[in-house]
Amino acid sequence: MANTNLQKAIESLRISDLYVRNLESKCYEGFDPKHSDMEELVVQTKHLVTKSEVVENDNKEKLFRVFVEVGVKWSIENEEKELNPQVFIEAEFVAEYDVKDDLEDECFNEFALHNVSYHVWPYWRELLMSQCDRMRLPRILLPMTQIAHNQRSVKDETSEQ
Repeated sequence: MANTNLQKAIESLRISDLYVRNLESKCYEGFDPKHSDMEELVVQTKHLVTKSEVVENDNKEKLFRVFVEVGVKWSIENEEKELNPQVFIEAEFVAEYDVKDDLEDECFNEFALHNVSYHVWPYWRELLMSQCDRMRLPRILLPMTQIAHNQRSVKDETSEQ
């Protein structure tokens, strides 16, 4: 069951937009995914809520914006157990919500850490699978849902402007 702050946020916030702010993918020099043994590579993932803010749009309505970074990196492990990256795909998403009622910062923080990832995740899954196909990488099947790794460690960057 959702805690009180999260429940207040769920009742007061309505998603209005979700988009990719940054997208980067790269194969490092000497690596060809089409002709490489991908089975030997170590796969690492990233999923972090990095920032949130309350802003006013052009109509003087409040928007709550949450920035989420996601990514996958394939690396080779050398003899010293160090990982040498071979290829990566990373994206930063922005989720925007209309603010219907005044909320305390704790409500925004709880929502950013516990709900936004549910909205971003399907878009990331689709983007990752299509980018893997374009780059001739093996398709990575991500789970249907996932919560950001930093559920309790994101800094309080909520501010009214």
